[in-house]
This record gives sequence, structure tokens and C-alpha cells, in this order.
Amino acid sequence: MEDLKSAGELTYEEAIAELKGILTSLQDETLSIDKLTASLKRASDLLESCNERLVSTEKEVNLVIQKIGLGE
Repeated sequence: MEDLKSAGELTYEEAIAELKGILTSLQDETLSIDKLTASLKRASDLLESCNERLVSTEKEVNLVIQKIGLGE
């Protein structure tokens, strides 16, 4: 996990791919116990970043919908 970009520097797709990798290593039990805490913290940071992007995108889409008159 050395020299990783911060969660906010990754694209959404990169963050999801990294999350899938962490999940796979947890499911396959290939993640060493020594790296477990760091991996879980990284996963938490990635999830938070993805969620922030989804919320932001939803707000932007709703504004565009309202602007073009398709909203309620």
C-alpha cells in the first residue's frame, strides 16, 4: 500500500477497482493480518470518497433536470 494516491485523487472507477481488490483479498484470506487494519482503513476512505461523488453527481443531475424543466 505504499505510494498510493489518496482516495480523492482516484477516479470513481479506480476507487471501485481497488475496493474490489481489497474485498477479494479478504474473501480469499490472502490479506495478511499485519495489513488488515491498513486495508480496512483504505477501504473506508475509498467508500467515503465514492459516496461523496455519488451524492455530488446526484445533486448536479437534479439541478440539470430542474433547469431543463423535467423536474417536479
